[in-house]
Amino acid sequence: MNGESVKDLREAMLYESADTVVNCRLCNHHCIIRDGARGICGVRVNLGGKLYTLAYGRLIARHVDPIEKKPLFHFQPGTMSYSIATVGCNFRCGFCQNWQISQASKGGAGMLPGEKESPEEIVANAKAKRCASIAYTYTEPTIFFEYAYDTALLAKEAGLTNVFVTNGYETPETVEKMQGVIDAANVDLKSFSEEFYIKTCKARLKPVLETIRNMYERGIFIEVTTLVISGKNDSDEELKQIAEFLAGVSPEIPWHVSAFHPDYEMLDGRVTPVERLLRAMDIGKAAGVKYVYAGNVPGPGLEDTKCPGCDKTVIERRGYFVGQRHLDGNRCAYCGEMLNLIL
Repeated sequence: MNGESVKDLREAMLYESADTVVNCRLCNHHCIIRDGARGICGVRVNLGGKLYTLAYGRLIARHVDPIEKKPLFHFQPGTMSYSIATVGCNFRCGFCQNWQISQASKGGAGMLPGEKESPEEIVANAKAKRCASIAYTYTEPTIFFEYAYDTALLAKEAGLTNVFVTNGYETPETVEKMQGVIDAANVDLKSFSEEFYIKTCKARLKPVLETIRNMYERGIFIEVTTLVISGKNDSDEELKQIAEFLAGVSPEIPWHVSAFHPDYEMLDGRVTPVERLLRAMDIGKAAGVKYVYAGNVPGPGLEDTKCPGCDKTVIERRGYFVGQRHLDGNRCAYCGEMLNLIL
């Protein structure tokens, strides 16, 4: 462990042990990990029949971001979020835009890179920066769950909210632990194709759908993002399937359809045409999704919040920043429609 002893590590949550083999119950890979080996994420290691997290207290990124960058448009709009990450991910998406840190834990040995920062220091820094929330983001926060969980408990005590930006691969046990601690989540629903998930993400679709429904039912505020990739997941049929699924969980769930830009292992792809995102927005609204946004593209109004009752703009946005609001509390100032907003 490059000079680090077991006593320096934090025992993991959510696993079962049988002799020297452990079954990780954190995410839906359900890794069976032999003694001395790590799980798919590369940050959880079995040492003598106990599972330890290598990510605890090791930040690879920390920034103050607008909450809109997560993206969360309906949860505390216009506020700032202290955003943190460790290295590692339990997916391997070929289009990952943070692959330098998300994939840094794969196939390695020894301790993970990162600067030490305790949960207490994270909360103090978030307060000092006048943030309203802490976002666990950039990589996959599920893989550093123990670190995020301890931080989130302290954040709640300090009057801050907690946000997960996640691929949605948490087990039901993990979502249960999140209830009452994690206030909001943006879940990536990358496709509605099992083949896409297996081939491109090295994961499965069904657990993500179950997590979205489970989070919603447990009172975690949900928004969903789909990165629209030409020729991969952008057919009218697939976009309709996504929209109908979301509307079936709740038509109030905001859906962000975002433009793809070539990166990582998909450098030969093309930037998603604006017209395709506009088509996705139309499909979403036709399926009953009340709030649909187009991201990563220029164009006025594509990220404004419109009242589903009268179609007037109630929150204006330019980039990640909020402009004028036309609200009466959580209601549209024009027609009085109740809006799905946490202010």
